[in-house]
Amino acid sequence: MSDQKRLFLLDAYALIFRGYYALIKNPRINSKGMDTSAIMGFMNSLFDVIKREQPDHLAVAFDKGGSVERTEMFEEYKANRDETPEAIKIAVPYIQSILNAMKIPVVELEGYEADDLIGTLAKQAEKEGFKTFMVTPDKDFGQLVSENIFMYRPARMGNGIEIWGIPEVQKRFGVERPEQVIDYLGMMGDASDNIPGLPGVGDKTAKKFLADFGSMEGLLANTDQLKGKMKEKVEDNAELGRLSRKLAEIKTDCEVTFDEKDFEMCPPDSEKVQVIFEELEFRRLKEQFLKIFSGEAETVTQVSSTETAKQEAKVAGSGQFTLFGGDPADAAATIKDVNSRKTVKDVLHFYQTVSHGLGLELFLEKLMAQTSVCFDTETTSINPLEAELVGIAFSWEAGKGFYVPVPEDKETAQSIVEKLRPFFESEAIEKVGQNLKYDIKVMQNYNVEVKGKLFDTMLAHYLINPDMRHNMDVLSETYLNYTPVSITELIGKKGKNQLSMRQVPLEKQTEYATEDADITYQLAQHFRPELSEAKTDKLFEEIEVPLLRVLADMESEGINLDEGYLNSLSTELDADIKTLESKIYEQAGEQFNIASPKQLGEILFGKMKLVDKPKKTKTGQFSTSEEVLSYLAKDHEIIQNVLDFRGLSKLKSTYVDALPNEVQQHSGRVHTDYMQTVAATGRLSSNNPNLQNIPIRTERGRQVRKAFVPRDENYVLLAADYSQIELRIIAALSEEDTMISAFKNGEDIHASTASRVFNVPIDEVTREQRSNAKTVNFGIIYGVSAFGLSNQTDLSRSEAKELIDTYYKTYPKLRNYMSEQVDFARDNGYVQTVLGRRRYLKDINAGNQVVRGAAERNAVNAPIQGSAADIIKIAMINIHKKLSEGNYKTKMLLQVHDELVFDCYKPELEEMKTLIKTEMEKAYELAVPLDVEVGIGDNWLEAH
Repeated sequence: MSDQKRLFLLDAYALIFRGYYALIKNPRINSKGMDTSAIMGFMNSLFDVIKREQPDHLAVAFDKGGSVERTEMFEEYKANRDETPEAIKIAVPYIQSILNAMKIPVVELEGYEADDLIGTLAKQAEKEGFKTFMVTPDKDFGQLVSENIFMYRPARMGNGIEIWGIPEVQKRFGVERPEQVIDYLGMMGDASDNIPGLPGVGDKTAKKFLADFGSMEGLLANTDQLKGKMKEKVEDNAELGRLSRKLAEIKTDCEVTFDEKDFEMCPPDSEKVQVIFEELEFRRLKEQFLKIFSGEAETVTQVSSTETAKQEAKVAGSGQFTLFGGDPADAAATIKDVNSRKTVKDVLHFYQTVSHGLGLELFLEKLMAQTSVCFDTETTSINPLEAELVGIAFSWEAGKGFYVPVPEDKETAQSIVEKLRPFFESEAIEKVGQNLKYDIKVMQNYNVEVKGKLFDTMLAHYLINPDMRHNMDVLSETYLNYTPVSITELIGKKGKNQLSMRQVPLEKQTEYATEDADITYQLAQHFRPELSEAKTDKLFEEIEVPLLRVLADMESEGINLDEGYLNSLSTELDADIKTLESKIYEQAGEQFNIASPKQLGEILFGKMKLVDKPKKTKTGQFSTSEEVLSYLAKDHEIIQNVLDFRGLSKLKSTYVDALPNEVQQHSGRVHTDYMQTVAATGRLSSNNPNLQNIPIRTERGRQVRKAFVPRDENYVLLAADYSQIELRIIAALSEEDTMISAFKNGEDIHASTASRVFNVPIDEVTREQRSNAKTVNFGIIYGVSAFGLSNQTDLSRSEAKELIDTYYKTYPKLRNYMSEQVDFARDNGYVQTVLGRRRYLKDINAGNQVVRGAAERNAVNAPIQGSAADIIKIAMINIHKKLSEGNYKTKMLLQVHDELVFDCYKPELEEMKTLIKTEMEKAYELAVPLDVEVGIGDNWLEAH
């Protein structure tokens, strides 16, 4: 490996913005409601560089006050940029304090941009014999590249890092020398920095000019060689071109000095770094930090795209501390896990194992005297339907708890459970737990019904802070400042060597299990007043907790699957896929891997040139995303075939071939797992398998539903579906009279809307008009734009805009309601459903228009989607209660968005049709009647 010293210079804001926007759809919010995405994104980039490259020298450059010189030259420079998002403003001081604690130099200079500081330092370091890597996604840095200065573009969206040396810059910009990148940017301009460039000059023209004239000045001196309008444009805008070139040029003479000693990597102030990470609630980053700096990080092979930048990959961590002038073995001694959080070792606690016999009798006396007890089952499996008890922990006082071990022998195990039965079936004792649905299902395996009031800490926290994670470790660290013992400490990591809980010594089982029960009990006391404060206690007690029992029963019940039918469907799909494959090869004129985005892009846009200006990904390959292809599908048969090929391949692998593997041995049925705490809107999500995502818009997708069948010949499947519930809710909440009367009169709402917006009698509405009205009806809820609507219909952009404007004029109260929702969110920071479920919208007042726009759409959408979710939950609770009280054989099996599916006992069919329809329609009273359609069949498709 070369002994040449390496300096890494990070462009702070470029990496911060990139990290923030990468997480924009799923921002990281901590318990204080702070958006930590920008900090996390930057730290991930920093750690990735340190881990991969183990640099000997490193610094981070920040902008400070923007470039005074460029703004003086051109007032409009960067004036087009949105205001910096709040999360980024907050992030910078945190990032700088982390860097200070890591003893990494922060370089900033009032009135200068990071580009100029990096440019200056890179050129100085080059003179001192350093190889410098400018860590930034910003292509403008290409102008600084030399034999010893490289661009280091971080990994993104599954693509590896890219290192640009001179050959890469020559290829990307079509230049001979990297300095010509300044001329390229000056000619072309830069929309993101608001650099005007030469009017009418794009990427291709700029490259041609550089090939012909070598520079901006070369071009301006030879305009006589240009023709027509281009000659006129360039001559008229010569000064604008010169100005643009000046604006694009990165300075290399700022008042900063490269100091080899200052920039040398050295051991961090470990404690300070960890304290900041704890405050931000960065558990994984803290673990990563400890690994990297204690020499335990895994090997990361350096991926280099240039011969000049190539060097042997080093084992991350192994050489890390030798760079700091120490031995790797000393690293672990200097970098220790510092935790301000308490653990079981720091806290006085009394956890007792209950011995069978007299000990158990005495414990039961105490247990039955309580009014509220937390219990937690320890089992042999995370699948509750096959899990066997290893023990049960109990706690009803902070710091104290008991553990009742349960032996492997089934008879003895059942006899211990029988002794505990009075507790579980007592209506007078409240049961507290974390994810109680799991424990309830485990106890069902022992024929025990958990009765009495329930308090589930996971559900409580979901209502308090829906956007945060809800697992116990996170809750404990966040609210109790306490780190519980990790399960991996007991049984090891996932894999063939992982132990079963039965193999863990009893003393450790007791400590671990009872700690869980103790913490959960403490969390419950913490969450009770918070639920009450947010006025979500009623929603918790009357909807979410009762629903937990309903879901436990549905999951235990499972649904019957016709595996033979799926096998034959798989064969049919194989044939369909092969037919499509042949068609695509024929249309392309060659065989290739259709599933490879790179090969597909080359065929469609490189070889066949189906569009003039194909969209490209960040790595420069042609984009073949769903969004890009579906826009082109109606004009090109090959693209429609590719989309069909993808759809069928996914259907086959995700459902047709995968569903039979989900059949449980003990029951011969499929048991999906419903999660109450995932979707912030209040909707349920389904997992293992996900039955809510089976595509129903395609014929083949619908056929998957045929595989779900009744339990036997004495049953049929019954599907009950809310008709247009979201439209009914928006009509009722907005008090839009015309819509309400259409629903009350039983009109076809889409035809009714079409009649009004296209101004034609309802019986003369065409199929296309109804279809367009339907798209707007549903699209309005999600804030559809003219662009979005024109993509979903055959309408042009201007026709779509006109349709949306007419729609709002037709339904003025709807428009007012939407504005009121946004205003309410601005004033209160949240919106709520008809039952008071809150959706917090921290970005509703953000300065950045894109971020604020997303929050505004949520302000309208969340109450509607959330109210629909609340209403079906009420219906499920009421129906479940009726089925239990009446001892009916009919069982509720599935919930998929607005639909419920039942295994209906044939002699109960007529009664069930009425009962289910009635309960669903009267679940919640709105100004608009709820309408439910009921279907029956020998499979789910037939019933739907």
